[in-house]
Amino acid sequence: MRIAHFSDLHVLSLAGVGWHRFLGKRLTGYANLRFKRNHAHHSSYVTALAKEMARTKVDHVAITGDLTNLALEPEFLMAREILENELHLSPHDISVVPGNHDLYTRGALKRKRFTEFFSEYCKCDIDVAVDIGVGHFPFVKLRGPAAIIGLSSAVPRPPFVASGTLGRAQLEALAKALAHPEVHKRTPVILIHHPPINPPSLVKTWMEGLTDANALRELLAPLEAGLVLHGHLHRRMVRKLNASGLLSMGATSASLHHDLDTRHAGFNLYELDDTSGRVVKFEAHVLDSEESGTFHVEPVPEVA
Repeated sequence: MRIAHFSDLHVLSLAGVGWHRFLGKRLTGYANLRFKRNHAHHSSYVTALAKEMARTKVDHVAITGDLTNLALEPEFLMAREILENELHLSPHDISVVPGNHDLYTRGALKRKRFTEFFSEYCKCDIDVAVDIGVGHFPFVKLRGPAAIIGLSSAVPRPPFVASGTLGRAQLEALAKALAHPEVHKRTPVILIHHPPINPPSLVKTWMEGLTDANALRELLAPLEAGLVLHGHLHRRMVRKLNASGLLSMGATSASLHHDLDTRHAGFNLYELDDTSGRVVKFEAHVLDSEESGTFHVEPVPEVA
């Protein structure tokens, strides 16, 4: 089984958006786009990556959040159209979880904007999901040797704060999911936007980390194998979560133009043995040229 993982699409579309929508947090976000982020992120890269995934003939696509920049309707629509038009897979074979940019404002949460556009990609095969406001999580998709589990760490935050939280209800539901016999006999592939390992600084953790990362790792510690796929850091990486073989895999931003291969736009590809579910291979496909649609393969660097 071949699973492609890309993240942090950060598609930008302001079509038909009035100036009043930029009051509050979106004002600082737009300034960041205008003076910093806009020169580095290109929505056209996302389309190039999706086309390459289709050519690679993957079995499943995992998207770990931040599909949008400002959680505006035109951005959600643009991101969904890329999935529908370029991947050539049904929502059955695509899993999407939200990132902090997809719940950029309390209005985006109140209006359930992520759910409106991506609920089809979050269907649950077993009765474990709970309503956490943004939608029903964790969802579980039983696909061959894999149990794909989608978590939402996205919550609205004040300006300049990008941290995430799972919350007690979702963690309890995750424990129930991991104990389910259909999940237990498969390899868990867990999708979450924020990394399960926080930065060493308490300030950075409060600003951009996962507030209940320790509780998540404690819950996952008994697993003998599996993958935790995340984004948020705009950097591809692999880290060990326990001694048994549970790995944390980070994907870079799908739209990021960067001089470093570890950060330039691309996607990760994982291969699971169809019989044992063992992770037999993982690699990064890095965009060379948007115009020619060429990619090269790099190892995913291991970090401490």
